[in-house]
Amino acid sequence: MNKLYVLVPLVLTLAFGGVYLSHRKDDAVKKAGAAQVAARAAEAEAAKKAEAERQAKADADKRAAERQAEEKRKEEEKAAKWAAAGKQIADDTTAYQTQAGKNLAEAEVLEAKLSALRADKDRASQSVFDADLAVETARVQKRNAELEIQRLVEMTARKAGSSLGNIPATP
Repeated sequence: MNKLYVLVPLVLTLAFGGVYLSHRKDDAVKKAGAAQVAARAAEAEAAKKAEAERQAKADADKRAAERQAEEKRKEEEKAAKWAAAGKQIADDTTAYQTQAGKNLAEAEVLEAKLSALRADKDRASQSVFDADLAVETARVQKRNAELEIQRLVEMTARKAGSSLGNIPATP
């Protein structure tokens, strides 16, 4: 029995060692397989991440290009509107200056006509004044002549005496 005490544990230890080694090899194979699967998954994840980054960068570049194109288009529209407004202002300025020149010429012609009409009015007023003066002068001369006639008649009547009687004065 003594030998059995040593032999049974030794056989069981060897059996355990064999099972242990076989499980260890299987475990190593499983771990290697799991590591390969994990490596493949990591590679796939890295590839997926790289693809996502590439796609994100492409989208960002595309959006940046679109934004720049939009900004350029808006800037060109703004420049075109500015140029059109400037041209419109220049055209309007030219038209208004032309119209102002025409109006100035017309104003000069009308001013000349007005001066001529004023001169005609002044001449007409002067001729009316001269005519009124002539009429008044004639009235005064007529009155003076009547007074002279009346004075002469009275003088003649006084010289001739009172024998003729009272001679009525002529009006």
